[in-house]
Amino acid sequence: MDLTGIGSIVDLGRDILDKIFPDPSQRADAELKLLTLQQAGDFKEMDDDLQRALAQTNINAVEASNPSIFVSGWRPAVGWVCVGALIYQYILRPLLPWASTALGHAVPDMPTLDEGLYQLVFLLLGFGGIRSFDKLKGTATK
Repeated sequence: MDLTGIGSIVDLGRDILDKIFPDPSQRADAELKLLTLQQAGDFKEMDDDLQRALAQTNINAVEASNPSIFVSGWRPAVGWVCVGALIYQYILRPLLPWASTALGHAVPDMPTLDEGLYQLVFLLLGFGGIRSFDKLKGTATK
């Protein structure tokens, strides 16, 4: 499904070209020009994505170089909170009750953290797999 409408415009353009240019060579030249315009639009979208990524990288660099801990330290703080949550969820939570039971001290079940923890960690690490998957399928929107 083409959400941008470019594919449907190209199909419509081909239908019109078939009617306007009955000669196959003229139609082929016109189709080539139409496909060139489509690719130019695709390259423009890729360039827009690159420019947004570069702008965000520049913002990150300016933030990181700020002397205030409240400006430059929020990303590392969130990262360490995620590390602590991962340690708790996947190491301490399963092993502490097991170890205490093995030592003869029963403990109640420890609370679990939300499964959204993976999503947060992936976002912090920059794993944009869903966006890449959408682009691969051709269903990405801006």
